[in-house]
Amino acid sequence: MEYKSASPLALAQELGNRLKLARLNLDLTQTQVAQRSGVSRKQVMQAEKGKTQLQTLIAILMALDVADQLDLFLPKTPISPLQLLKLQGKQRQRASGLKPQLGASAELKVAETTPAW
Repeated sequence: MEYKSASPLALAQELGNRLKLARLNLDLTQTQVAQRSGVSRKQVMQAEKGKTQLQTLIAILMALDVADQLDLFLPKTPISPLQLLKLQGKQRQRASGLKPQLGASAELKVAETTPAW
């Protein structure tokens, strides 16, 4: 199938057909898949036609024991180094010098109030 030129409807129907083939290869009825996935038989039928909600699709994939193939379907994309830099924000270049200096008495108070775990 040519995915770039296919319509979303055609791709959904292809996915539904593949669900049906996976079910038949496991020799399961729609009712059995519905019971395993916790959805209705009608939802299984709709999924096999390519008309389903995402959560229902995932439940059926789990019932057919093919959910691990989602990595093949949509692999996790690593964050690019440029995006990682943007996420980190601006890094400090130097200390501000505004923090008060702690004396011996201040260190003692901190030690007294800090719980000894």
